[in-house]
Amino acid sequence: MNNFITLEFDKILGKLAENALSETVKTRCLELAPSLNEAEVRRWIDETTQAKRIIEQIGTPPLSSMSELQKVIDLIAIEAMLMPNQISHVSSFLVSCRRMKTYLKKAETTDSNIAWYGGSIYELTELENEIERCIRNGIVDDKASAQLDSIRRQIVITTDQIKAKLDTLLRKNKAWFSESFVSVRNGHYTLPVKREHKNDVAGTVIEMSNTKGTCFIEPSSVSKLESELYTLQIEEDNEVRRILYTLTALINDNLTAIKLNIEAMETLDFLFAKGKLSISMKASPVGINTGREIHISNAKHPLLNQNSAVPLNFESGYKNAGVVITGPNTGGKTVVLKTVGLLSLMVQSGLHVPADDNSSFCMHNMVLCDIGDGQSIAENLSTFSSHMKNVLEILKHANKDSLVLLDELGSGTDPAEGMGLAIAVLDELCAKGCLFAVTTHYPEIKEYAANKPGLVNARMAFDKESLMPLYRLEIGEAGESCALYIAERLGMPRQMLKRAQEAAYGSLCEERWLAAQQSIPTPDKNVTAPQIVKQKEPKPKIQSHSSKFNIGDSVIVYPQKEIGIVYAPSNEKGEIGVQIKGKKRLVNHKRIKLHVAASELYPENYDFSIIFDSVENRKARRILNKRHEEGNIVIIKEGDNK
Repeated sequence: MNNFITLEFDKILGKLAENALSETVKTRCLELAPSLNEAEVRRWIDETTQAKRIIEQIGTPPLSSMSELQKVIDLIAIEAMLMPNQISHVSSFLVSCRRMKTYLKKAETTDSNIAWYGGSIYELTELENEIERCIRNGIVDDKASAQLDSIRRQIVITTDQIKAKLDTLLRKNKAWFSESFVSVRNGHYTLPVKREHKNDVAGTVIEMSNTKGTCFIEPSSVSKLESELYTLQIEEDNEVRRILYTLTALINDNLTAIKLNIEAMETLDFLFAKGKLSISMKASPVGINTGREIHISNAKHPLLNQNSAVPLNFESGYKNAGVVITGPNTGGKTVVLKTVGLLSLMVQSGLHVPADDNSSFCMHNMVLCDIGDGQSIAENLSTFSSHMKNVLEILKHANKDSLVLLDELGSGTDPAEGMGLAIAVLDELCAKGCLFAVTTHYPEIKEYAANKPGLVNARMAFDKESLMPLYRLEIGEAGESCALYIAERLGMPRQMLKRAQEAAYGSLCEERWLAAQQSIPTPDKNVTAPQIVKQKEPKPKIQSHSSKFNIGDSVIVYPQKEIGIVYAPSNEKGEIGVQIKGKKRLVNHKRIKLHVAASELYPENYDFSIIFDSVENRKARRILNKRHEEGNIVIIKEGDNK
């Protein structure tokens, strides 16, 4: 469920619930979960498509909230009498059922199977008409029965007689009264008599004013009429109760049909909620494939502004199970992961997604993700610790049917160690055979992905003129962070930019650096560096014995302090083969310092050709080791002494 929140699937379910009318259906929407049954998912998506088509062609369906119907059913179960407002809810529901039946009859022209739900809705016309005749504006109508009509007419006559007599007393003796109108107190018609004239008016004191200055007296001359009125009111109440009990019994007689109608209307409410959501998101039905493949065409994150969001094109599983995404910060890498994960959950829940209908998704038993920094003060977890805890948990549960999404893989710690851990995680994901997508900034991982079978690089496009990310994913190419370029375009002073270049890549060309450090021999002439002069730096502490370096060791190459990986042991000149940013170089062992040993980065008997060699070269070498084959060529790059 945490992954649902991370990928914002809960927000999609909230939007789905907003399109439902019944509280029961709203709850059902919020509890919707992806299915692992392919046939069920296909049926769900088809139902959403049908509901959307009916709404677009016929209009908004005449659904009702049905919020009070369960209370009505519960009261009937204990043989309680329904009140007029509760019976009115039943009437409104019956009207909605009748209108829905007519609506679905029109929808049969859309060639949608949902339209045939109309055949399962009972049109309870007799009950609807009887309720409409008896209940008006939330009360029992006078015409509900002849007896009730007669009683209420007699009540009106008696009431008018009482008021007439009291009005006559008011007019004849104005000085006795504090007010010139008749007042009803505790159900009795009274006159407001001044306290000093209390004995002048024969009758019963019903109530006193707060100041005790006025007595509300029911005159004896109207007591008989008041008694008659009270009797009529009892008769009215008895007749009203009789009518309500009759209507309650009539509803009970039709309760089975009403329950079936409730079930049908709730089903339709849910289906049309999915159709309404699809329309609001400008979404489409997509395909379900049986292979472990994802093909997303022109998709947009459903919670972004659909008018301004940049479409996403994404593929995984055709030749490459894993996609390594790189590019500048705020370039949209995280949005890509969230879009892929969220759309996968939506599809498996039978919802349309904002993508072209030629998109295709496979079924996942789990969508596992680690997105966000995950810092926790309560659990005393740093960003790195939180990431690693999540990743280890993901690796524990992931299998060949899972989708794994990892954001900023290996970040939050020492770059070389983070890079090594990231490669180890990628290896493990490849071994599990799951589909996965990760984002990273490490250049070594880009190179690793370029050479590892089953992995492909992808980058987020960046406009170097406007300095704005384009939020467009380009599969097949690795991206750059563009930080120094952005800083330069934003006006960073030249001296600050030079210092940043020094810290990141080294600023002296190697010849000048060697001139300052005479104990270190001249490096390969093919190597170039930025021609920027800096002050002589202290000689770094470096390993003195070339035999200490093994293939796969992560090392620091001075003076630029570049991180590289040893691809070849020391030759007779004491030169170590180091691969730096995809290029192989021979570097004197005195200029190298061990950073992380290969034994800490890679499993035993690891095939380092995955990192150091191209796919074509690895294939050619395997053939060469087995037999001679005409035309088989192994390309040896300069500096490669293998």
